[in-house]
Amino acid sequence: MSEAIAAAERIVSRCRELARVTDVPGQTTRTFLSPATHAAHALVGGWMRAAGLQVWTDAIGNLRGVSEAASDAPRLVIGSHLDTVMNAGAFDGPLGVVLGIELVEGMQREALPFAIEVVGFSEEEGVRFAKPFLGSLALIGELEHGLLQLPDKAGVSVAQAVQEFGVDRKRLENAVLAASAFAYLEFHIEQGPVLEVEGLPLAVVDAIAGQTRMQLSFRGHANHAGTTPMGRLRHDAMAAAAEWIGEVERYANGCAGLVATVGKLEVPSGAANVIAGECVAALDVRHAKDEVRAAAVKHMLQAAECAASARGASVESRTTLEQSAVAMDPVLTDAVVLAWKGAEGTQPRRMTSGAGHDAMIVARRVPAAMVFLRSPGGLSHHPEESVLINDVEAAYRAGLEFLQTLRDDRAMLDRLVQNAMHHKREARHA
Repeated sequence: MSEAIAAAERIVSRCRELARVTDVPGQTTRTFLSPATHAAHALVGGWMRAAGLQVWTDAIGNLRGVSEAASDAPRLVIGSHLDTVMNAGAFDGPLGVVLGIELVEGMQREALPFAIEVVGFSEEEGVRFAKPFLGSLALIGELEHGLLQLPDKAGVSVAQAVQEFGVDRKRLENAVLAASAFAYLEFHIEQGPVLEVEGLPLAVVDAIAGQTRMQLSFRGHANHAGTTPMGRLRHDAMAAAAEWIGEVERYANGCAGLVATVGKLEVPSGAANVIAGECVAALDVRHAKDEVRAAAVKHMLQAAECAASARGASVESRTTLEQSAVAMDPVLTDAVVLAWKGAEGTQPRRMTSGAGHDAMIVARRVPAAMVFLRSPGGLSHHPEESVLINDVEAAYRAGLEFLQTLRDDRAMLDRLVQNAMHHKREARHA
């Protein structure tokens, strides 16, 4: 058995072991700083220490492990999240953390001119407080005070949860990434079917799509379903919404790279024998280019107005989330691609991530890159999500090649450090 295959099998085995650490017996559920988080930190922290990392938990509950290096050495950060959705699978998030630890293990006997930090973010999914990325926002120093006051369903605030977990929220400044950090690398399952359909194990992420979420309320006039004739005497809010939903799908199908979804529909006071007087719909629109997304949203709102007006109804909309697209750093991404070609001898596929990730937050502070692994069946956020051993092996070999390149090619390392300095200057002036 090759060392890479053995490493891949350890990664998968550890992810499955971690999946058994849960707050809900019989499923995998670990929300932000829940009781199971302590056990998860003990388990993953043990793996970090065995790999030679110095381990601590920061003021928002992120699990951090860093290799020894000169105090002024540049620092590469590898990470992902340890929290899960309700009734999750074993790999969405933890795979990136466990793979990072295994890469450190693979370089443990090497003298490196840079430090490696592995981060297991305490919160990415937004389940407990309906706000994602608390862990990575703290890492870049952008966890606003107001977020600490957010309550969960039990009325416990973020600040209280942090205090009960046993870390000091007043020291949030110490959670901020080291100034020497020059790159962030995240491995993650694709969470979709593209790589499987194309028969590919991995891809490099070029960008994380921007996202608009809206709520549209169609308002007509409720009336008796049996006594109100069809046509102009009906003001059916549900029919208006239905016509609009078809147009959302039609438009998205005709625009490359665009995804648009009406994922929730509610009819207050709805009944089988009542013409719907109100229908509330949730719209989710995503694209890698913000201008394309904005044009799509504008068209869809106009289509909603037309569908409502044709029935003597009205529509109101409100935006619940507006998130710009985030490009992964091209210099760092090219360095990852170069390492990939050295390990695999092939040109990797490049793709846009339709889902949000910690990388999009960390990218505000340091250059970021992402590698996707195939999701068998396209499954994620599901108990049956999985990975293929050979895909994990390929990701491990590509990651190891990247680290070895930085070890052996000082010009490459210097180029990435200079790139990070430029990135930080641009971020300050943005």
